[in-house]
Amino acid sequence: MDSGLATGILGAVVVGIGATAVMDGWAILQKRLFGIPSLDYRLVGRWIGHFPRGRFKHDGISKADVVRGEAMLGWTAHYMTGVFFAGILLLVYPEWLRHPTLLPALFVGIGSIVAPFFIMQPGLGAGVAASRTPRPWLSRLRSLVAHTSFGAGLFLSGVAFAQWMTVSQS
Repeated sequence: MDSGLATGILGAVVVGIGATAVMDGWAILQKRLFGIPSLDYRLVGRWIGHFPRGRFKHDGISKADVVRGEAMLGWTAHYMTGVFFAGILLLVYPEWLRHPTLLPALFVGIGSIVAPFFIMQPGLGAGVAASRTPRPWLSRLRSLVAHTSFGAGLFLSGVAFAQWMTVSQS
């Protein structure tokens, strides 16, 4: 495997996991300081767990049958999605990993909001862009804040990875 490709794959994995961890840290902080609940990834796992049964959309995922291992499935999907979007960042901005800057990371982080708005939320029964939730604009704002924190996490993880690469190559 080409060393540039290997570095890119490693970078996507490390940066994606790091950015997702920053996003989760922000969610924990919001919950503790402001009582703002975060997404229950067990329900994401339940949604995904119904895919093999041909069920991709629910009226309300909390009413769906429990799926064995749904918490692990949901959390794994959450982190894999972070790696996927870090990979998108590196595909769109191939040199970014060498010299990370904030703007591309925020662009991809905030842009990643299309996945929950148009795929996950409708599938869970919340409607497009949380339109079926009790307070759609509040749900949308919370999603925007979460994905902005993911973008900040992309940047912070990218800087850490670039520094690690510089040190390991010297």
